[in-house]
Amino acid sequence: MIDVSGLHKRFRSAARWRQILRGQLRGPEVVALDGVDLQVARGEVVGVMGPNGAGKSTLLRILAGLVLPTSGQAQAGGSVAFVVADERSFSWRLTGRHNLEFFAALYGYTTSDVARRVQAALERVDLYAQADRPFREYSTGQRQRLALARGLLADADIFLLDEPTRGLDPEAAHAVRGFVRDQLVRAQGRTVLLATHDLHEARELADRVAILRAGRIERTCAPADIPQVFAHA
Repeated sequence: MIDVSGLHKRFRSAARWRQILRGQLRGPEVVALDGVDLQVARGEVVGVMGPNGAGKSTLLRILAGLVLPTSGQAQAGGSVAFVVADERSFSWRLTGRHNLEFFAALYGYTTSDVARRVQAALERVDLYAQADRPFREYSTGQRQRLALARGLLADADIFLLDEPTRGLDPEAAHAVRGFVRDQLVRAQGRTVLLATHDLHEARELADRVAILRAGRIERTCAPADIPQVFAHA
């Protein structure tokens, strides 16, 4: 479902004010990804772990079509839903239902189809009772579940999750992980690529984990072997 081969991404960092005063509008080149190879099978959950700046978010954004690679290939064998921790694309004034209706209309569904799909998505993420509350009143966990519901609207085959439980309390994080594991993967057979710093999250969700450092995948391992991997890094 996901095939990444020889993926590179380089970009220029923003210039600092001292550089701007010297007439330099861009900072030094930054290597975000440096030859990444990664394959993910249908129905598999693969975690990507590594320190800040390792390239995890860049990898997911390229697969989501939000960033173009410098070279190499990144292919997704189906429709993609991209879910980030700091979700800003919803309207805070609209209700959860109206937000999903807006995105469903963008997918080109008919009026009757919109209502049916929105109701089904809300029920799947256990937000039907809160559907008519404004988004600004949602807890962080509820916002994350609404983001997952948006992916279900389009019947996305692949879910790219960028630290989906960051900032959530333990109970809300457990609920989101449970939904990903039990509904997205086991019940519906979706494919998941998960970027996370959370060892517990990787152990709970991932079939295997890719360790990413300085834009390169050092190795892949079973979730149970992650502590040993970092201990010998």
